[in-house]
This record gives sequence, structure tokens and C-alpha cells, in this order.
Amino acid sequence: MSQGYFITGTDTDAGKTWVTLALMEYFKQQGKTVVGMKPVAAGCVWQDGQLKNEDALLIQAHASVAVAYELVNPYAYELPVSPHIAGKDNPVVLSEVLAKFDVLKQQAEIILVEGAGGWLAPINNDQDISDLAKSLALPVIMVVAIRLGCINHAKLTHQAIKQARVPCAGWIATCTDADMLVREENIQTLKAAVDVPLLGVIPFTKAPDFNQLVAFLNV
Repeated sequence: MSQGYFITGTDTDAGKTWVTLALMEYFKQQGKTVVGMKPVAAGCVWQDGQLKNEDALLIQAHASVAVAYELVNPYAYELPVSPHIAGKDNPVVLSEVLAKFDVLKQQAEIILVEGAGGWLAPINNDQDISDLAKSLALPVIMVVAIRLGCINHAKLTHQAIKQARVPCAGWIATCTDADMLVREENIQTLKAAVDVPLLGVIPFTKAPDFNQLVAFLNV
């Protein structure tokens, strides 16, 4: 039976993919086999006759075993907009995501699933990322971009996760703003406000080495 986590964020560009890749390397360094999944992605480009997402390709590349792109990213949309709009002609069907998830999780000991946008970002006209997370039944890791407004965003996201009755394993801070004032004070405020453990602080970097970022995790 594989173990895993669902990676959600406080907003778009919170650093979910970097955290997912760093966690993949973290578990590989522990001797585990790892695969990743990004079920829904918007802003894809045509490659080899199909739409592919840059983040999903990175997740595919960092897996311990070779897996088909269609398993990693079953819903790839071209427009860089909310998935429920980008996919209006091919909306996300959770049962199809679950079927691919069930295949993928048999390939490794650890599976990491990255969401799209924030916790309540819609994936079709009736469901959002929280519904996706609940259907996968994985504990959640919340990625918090440490920038102006992050305290409010993190508290609201954590509250919504609790209301959804999904276990939250902890949160990871990503220092996305090089010029963020009183960064450490913001992180300490969040440590006091959010009743799950801080699992790591990813420093600001323009060109990440995911093997080196493992040193900043404490999962």
C-alpha cells in the first residue's frame, strides 16, 4: 500500500510544484520509490501531438520509475485560466482522475499529488480542488507563499481544509518574495496561528536544486 500527500497552496504560484519536487527528492533520499501526479493543469503547450504542462513534465521526470504522461496529468488545458473555464469542453471527471491515481499509486511506495491554484479553485462547474483532495483521501500539505497577505491566505486555507474534514499533515513556507519585509516574523506568526507543524521553509531562489532543497524540509 503506497503512502502519499496532496499538495495544496494558498494561491496560484505559491510554490506547490517546487515543494512537490523537493518532497519527491526527500523521499527518494530516504530510499523510497516515488511518483507524482498533477491531475489538472492549465496553461499547457503542444508537444508530440498532445498538450503538456511544464510542471507536470518536471513531476514526471523526477519520479523513481517511468510513468506515462497521461497518468501524471490526465487533464491538460491550453488556456492559462481557471480549469473550470479552460476545460469547459472537457471538464474534469473525478472518477477518471481516481482511476489513473489508482494505477499510478501501484508504481511506487510514495505518491505526491499537486493541486491546481488554491484549495477552493474550481475544476469544473460543480467541484473544486477540495473535492479532488477528498476523493483521493490523502493527507494535505499546505504550501504558503511568504508574501504580503500570506497570514490571511494561510489562515483561511487552513480553516477551509479543517472544515472539509481532511487531515492536514502540516505546512511548508516558500519564500517567493526576495524583498519580503519581516519574513521571519510572518513565519512565526503563522506557526502560532496554524495548529499543524511547520514542515520546512524553502528559501528564495531563482534556479532551484531540488536535491539541495531537501535540507530545508523536516517531514
